[in-house]
Order: sequence, then C-alpha cells, then structure tokens
Amino acid sequence: MKTENQTFGAELILLGLFQYGQMNKIHFVAITVIFSVALMGNIILIHLIQLDTLLHTPMYFLLSQLSFIDMVYISTTVPKMAANFLSNSKTITFLGCEIQTFLFLTFGGTEALLLGFMSYDRYIAICHPLHYPVLMSKTICLSLVTCAWASSSINALIHTLHVFQLPFCTSRIINHFFCEVPSLMPLVCQDTSQYEFTVLFSGLIILLLPFMAILASYARVLVAVYQMSSGKGQTKAISTCSSHLIVASLFYGTTLSTYTRPHSLHYPEEDKVVAVFYSIIIPLPNPFIYSLRNKEVMGAMRRVLGKWIFVQKI
Repeated sequence: MKTENQTFGAELILLGLFQYGQMNKIHFVAITVIFSVALMGNIILIHLIQLDTLLHTPMYFLLSQLSFIDMVYISTTVPKMAANFLSNSKTITFLGCEIQTFLFLTFGGTEALLLGFMSYDRYIAICHPLHYPVLMSKTICLSLVTCAWASSSINALIHTLHVFQLPFCTSRIINHFFCEVPSLMPLVCQDTSQYEFTVLFSGLIILLLPFMAILASYARVLVAVYQMSSGKGQTKAISTCSSHLIVASLFYGTTLSTYTRPHSLHYPEEDKVVAVFYSIIIPLPNPFIYSLRNKEVMGAMRRVLGKWIFVQKI
C-alpha cells in the first residue's frame, strides 16, 4: 500500500467546477467577488459585535464564532479554486490536499455543531428566560464552543489520516474543485464499503443530530411564541429564529446529501453543484441574514457609525 501511494506522485489534479475553460476569467471574477463580499460581511459583523457592548451577550458571542468559522471555511477552498481558473496545471500537492481535507472537515463540523448550540441558546432565551443567565453563562458558552472545535478537529484528523493512508490508483485526477473525502474515494484501489459506514456514522452524529436538535428546539419555540400575548414579542422571536432556521436548513440539507450517501450513489457533477452551496454560497448570506433581519444589530451599526462620524467631525 505504501508503495502505491509513493508512486502515486507528489501532486494531484483538480478538474475544477467546470471542465471547459472558455470562460475561466469570468468565473475567476465571479468567485473573487463572492469571496470578497463574504469575507468583508463576516469581518464587519465580528467587529460590530466586539465594538458594541449591547451585543456582548451569549447569542452574539456564538454569532461572532459562526462568522469567524465562515471566514476560514470559505478561505479553505475558494483561493485555490480561483487560482486554478487562471492556471493551466490545476494541481495541488499531496500534502496540500491532505491539509485542505482536514481543515474543511474541521470548519464544516464546527459550524454544524455551532448552529445546533445556537438553536439551544434561542430555546433557552424564549422558553426559559428567567434561567437564561445561568443556563447560558459565559462559562457554558465557552464550553460549547470548545466542545464544537475539539470534537470536529478530532473527527477531521481521524478521517484525514485514514483516507490518505489508503492505496490510491495510478490516476491523479480528482473530479472536484477541492479535496474532500467523497471526492477522494474514486481514487482508492480497494473496497471502501466498511469505511463508508464510518463516514455515514460520523455524518449522522455531527450533521443529523444537531439538525434534529434544531428542529426540536424550534418546535418548542413555536409553541412558546404561539402562547405569547404580545404580538411584538411574537414577531421578534419569529424573526430571530427564522433567520437561524434559513441558514441551518441550507447548510444541513446540502452537507447531509453529500456525507450520508454511499459512494455508489455519488455523481461528480451533482456533487460539485451541491458542494458550491455548502462551501461557497452559505458563508455569503450569513452576516446579511443575521444583520439585516435583526434590529439589535442594525441599531448597533447606527451607533458605531454615529460615533465614527462624531469623531471625524472633531
């Protein structure tokens, strides 16, 4: 097995999102714009949460973590993808592919768990408001975030080490625009059915369980909101939770379709389109969904801009 991997070569070839290069410059510009907007949107939201003391709450601490994850998450795949649009070789080193796989699994898994914890935060805030300061204390928030990062990193490390010690065939071509576990399976020269059960199992734990927790949390939230006598309170609660639910549904729906299917049911062109959503598209609207649909964030933005204008006048 070692010999097969050593003769495999030091570089792999990423076919990319499109296999025909007539419009590579247009694709490069489009992906660069998306990347820049996503990066700037998340950076602005993080700084806004740090600068405004009214946003120093568990909800916005978790939101700042989500924005940071989205920044590094999209940075794992897009720069290399954009560079390949202007390159004829479209290669990635074996080590680079290994690192990209590990980072992508780490950041993706952390986001999956974090979205689940954010639904728990909203559930406590709406259904048990009197206990919120205790159940969502600073210590608990830090523990949740640490748990998400640690468990995702361990899961990513196990899968990365296992996949890259498998015997690869002589083909060096990855029919994808970045390195991830499902796209590497066609290169393996042995039966991977047992390993696919491991991927399925970890996918169910890291993706499906948080998604089920979100659905259960919001089911309870909707019941609590329906019992509210204040129409204004109902509107605010629904607005906050619907934003989170939109993001979660897009993320879990696309990732589950990729990581819970056996290798025989994967189709490269379909996988690449689905991967565009969970690796590129979803990090783009997150800061705008949470800011434009949130009066507290918009208020914080006005306060920060007001202070900045005042300082400039002085």
